[in-house]
Amino acid sequence: MRESLSQLRKLHALTCAPSLPFPIVQASKMKLVPKLLAAAILAGLSSTAAAEITIDVIGGSEVSFEGLLQADYYHYNSDVANLNTATERDGADSDQELRRAEIVFKGKGPGMWNWVAGYDAKADKFLDVNVSYRFSGFTTLTVGQYKQPNSLEELSSTKNNDFISKAMTTNLQGVARRMGVQLGTGADNWTLTGSYFGREMTRNLANGSGYGVRGTWAPINSTGRLLHVGASYVNYEAEDRVDEGRARFSARPGADLAGARLVDSGQFTDADRISTAGLEGVWVHGPFKVQAEAMYSNVGRDLNPDYNFQSMYVSGVWNVRGETWGYKNGVISTSLPDDPAAGMWQLGVRYDHANLNSEGVLGGKESNWTVGANYYWRSNFKFSFNYVKVNSERGIFNTEDDPSIAEFRAQFYW
Repeated sequence: MRESLSQLRKLHALTCAPSLPFPIVQASKMKLVPKLLAAAILAGLSSTAAAEITIDVIGGSEVSFEGLLQADYYHYNSDVANLNTATERDGADSDQELRRAEIVFKGKGPGMWNWVAGYDAKADKFLDVNVSYRFSGFTTLTVGQYKQPNSLEELSSTKNNDFISKAMTTNLQGVARRMGVQLGTGADNWTLTGSYFGREMTRNLANGSGYGVRGTWAPINSTGRLLHVGASYVNYEAEDRVDEGRARFSARPGADLAGARLVDSGQFTDADRISTAGLEGVWVHGPFKVQAEAMYSNVGRDLNPDYNFQSMYVSGVWNVRGETWGYKNGVISTSLPDDPAAGMWQLGVRYDHANLNSEGVLGGKESNWTVGANYYWRSNFKFSFNYVKVNSERGIFNTEDDPSIAEFRAQFYW
């Protein structure tokens, strides 16, 4: 474990060393990543529990270790655009790749202090890296990098996503991790969170300072029975590159590895501020869950009319063997299998829609149907299969592109 900690420090040092020539930095990181992942896998296999692995108590802080590995395989039945990621567009009808390789250290204490430091070695970026102080059972102040309070699906744990790819709503309009300060409060059946944020911690990723608020209410909240409603709003500056406000909105067709985006606003260079209002709802009755979100975005532009677009999704999931869901701080959580040896089966269906057309912008429309199955085996493994049917149209003549995609994911987590 000490060795894995040392590897992480070395990897972080290389990431933040501008004095080294870029090729040298990249080569060094490529050598370290396999070692780091190997240490993480061995650490996870040494434990049979799904929760984090406790390392030690240091300075009054109980330090633990979590990890997530995901590997994806997609088979495309392309229509017009070649969905394969190969830059030479070789006509291949499949993609396979390590999707995530996340390593997270957490500390509980001393007292009401907590901290977390996470890194995705596959994407070469920082995850949650923050310190928080809990004033009471529900009121917490967080400083550092964290997920912003505006998307229920984004706020939910990645390892328990209902479908392999998040909905277009989340990918287009959800504001994920940014550095800032956040204050959240609430009770068993309501939450209220406010955040002021800036850029993402990893250089050359998301940028633009702003603020966000989210409120939730659960008038029904008991074991196996839940009715949750929520609303959110974010407002932030467009990315500032060479005194130009740059913004672009596009979505892959229900497949994270696909090389083509069938709906795309194109690049704006006169964007000022971006605002997004969202509504969300969840209904749980025993082993059944229905979840929906809708978002509306406005992009203020200096030289052209404002750009407005919207998207939504609704999904249903059935836990075949009867397990239900948990609920805490306005976020849904997935339970472990009641019988770890038999595992937990989930069957789900989702419809999502995005309309990126606006005055002067023909970004296109896309609607996806996704059907899928998840199998959680014991406490550390998950296998997922999805089939996505895409219907899209774009351009002056509403040119249609209607591919279908079969997806498989193998996941190991602890």
